[in-house]
Amino acid sequence: MTSAPTAPTAATRVKVPAQRPPVHDSGAARPGGAPPPARPRRSRADLLLCGAVLAAVLVVQGWNIAAYPAFSDDEGTYLAQAWAVQQGEGLAHYTYWYDHPPLGWLQLAVLTWIPALFSPGSMTVGGMRVVMLLVSAVSAVLVYAVARRLSLPRWAAGLAMALFGLSPLSVVLQREIFLDNLAVLWILVAFVLAASPSRHLWHHFGAGVAAATAVLTKETMLLVLPALLVTMWRHGHRDTRKFALTGAVTACALIGLAYPLFALLKGELLPGSGHVSLWDGISYQMTRPGSGFLLDPGSGSHAVLRSWLYYDRVLPLGGLAGALLLLATRRWSVTARALAGPALAVAVLAALALRPNGYLPAMYVVQALPFLALVLAGGAASVVHAVLRRWRGPAERRVPVLARYALVTVLVLAAAGHVLPRWYDGARTALTTDANAPYEAAADWLATEVADPAGTRVLVDDALWLDLVHAGYRPGLGVIWFYKADLDPAVTRTLPRGWRDLDYVVASPTVRRDAADLPNVRAAMEHSAPVAVFGSGADRIEIRRVENPGSAR
Repeated sequence: MTSAPTAPTAATRVKVPAQRPPVHDSGAARPGGAPPPARPRRSRADLLLCGAVLAAVLVVQGWNIAAYPAFSDDEGTYLAQAWAVQQGEGLAHYTYWYDHPPLGWLQLAVLTWIPALFSPGSMTVGGMRVVMLLVSAVSAVLVYAVARRLSLPRWAAGLAMALFGLSPLSVVLQREIFLDNLAVLWILVAFVLAASPSRHLWHHFGAGVAAATAVLTKETMLLVLPALLVTMWRHGHRDTRKFALTGAVTACALIGLAYPLFALLKGELLPGSGHVSLWDGISYQMTRPGSGFLLDPGSGSHAVLRSWLYYDRVLPLGGLAGALLLLATRRWSVTARALAGPALAVAVLAALALRPNGYLPAMYVVQALPFLALVLAGGAASVVHAVLRRWRGPAERRVPVLARYALVTVLVLAAAGHVLPRWYDGARTALTTDANAPYEAAADWLATEVADPAGTRVLVDDALWLDLVHAGYRPGLGVIWFYKADLDPAVTRTLPRGWRDLDYVVASPTVRRDAADLPNVRAAMEHSAPVAVFGSGADRIEIRRVENPGSAR
């Protein structure tokens, strides 16, 4: 027979420890042992700071956006390809030859669909640059979010956002309709998900999907994937990071393989008679003529570098120096460990640019801009942290608080005094110069002075292609992208007499530069005379009438 339980005596009572909150393994040390920062969308201070910087970015980048910089052939090509998608004409306004994955201008087709629906004539380079303002705004907010998730203090995250969005180099290049700007948005989405403090598995899978989207938007984003993996590893939970990383890589690879699968299903994966191929497109990109060594003063690559440094030396040079310093001190610096991913991205992109005879396009630096801004802001945060926290020391050697804050103030004023005058000069050019008046005048002349646009054949660069389509010229065969007159069999078959089947050549700087390598274009230039000239010097636009007395079209 069991006895009834009795209440425990004082000697038998066991003290139960208070419940402790669960310990979260962040996978990465945080500066000063601070807890993870509040999510920006839940912090009023974060929202106010991010909103203020975003307003400045929108004003500076949006002001004079259609007038500067000068329209480029690349902008016109991507927009014309987006127009072809909207019109149901296929993946390009001419034969799609796998020069880039098509996802970039498919996104442009979506972004420009609504304004083109209400105003078809606005589907031109100048009118549609406003779409890039939306892309820049979203990317700037994502830079802020990445900075906070990498444990940068609030002010440093705002600094990274300002460096990314307000640098004159960013103002000029982010205005342009480049695939690189769209790819940057997607790679920043991937970094935001990879550094998520919640560390849900779907965040890493989503990072893999976003990374694949970035690569299919602009294939050179492959170079940034190692940096993304480093960030994902550092911010993953130690119990699940291997599984999460495997899932992210798998998602990225499977989506990326959709591109060669598309080519395979079309019978265009490998070279063959009578069709383009993905293999030929990749071969061209890998073997195209180089622009020389970056540090050779006489090379084309060095000219591109000078054009970057003309607008801003602080962000590219300071960011590169900061990235190398962070990588060198990552073992004993908390900030360096937190920013290892962005620093690695800068280092990899810089190493590729330093190839002995690689091809360096002007928009290449666009992919590095967010990471340059993050590491530069991180370096500034490290300096401020060292002055305000580490210089306290023992009581007998303590630097007074006011002295430490005074030193920080002096450093901030010195940095502002060095940067702002240089930024002012670069930004003033972007905000006040009209570089596209010659293009607009040429488009107006061809729309009003040619009696029969539908029966006229004119060679142009793609910056003007859509303008003339809206003016009544026949797409593809009436208004001809000048490269295609020599390089696309579908076009050359319609020009049996070569240059004699043309009526006008719009000799822009791009056409004059590349005509030497294009026989039909060169012959049309040689057998034509200018009837209208807009602008002056190297940037002038000449409308040249081809000498064609025997035309029988």
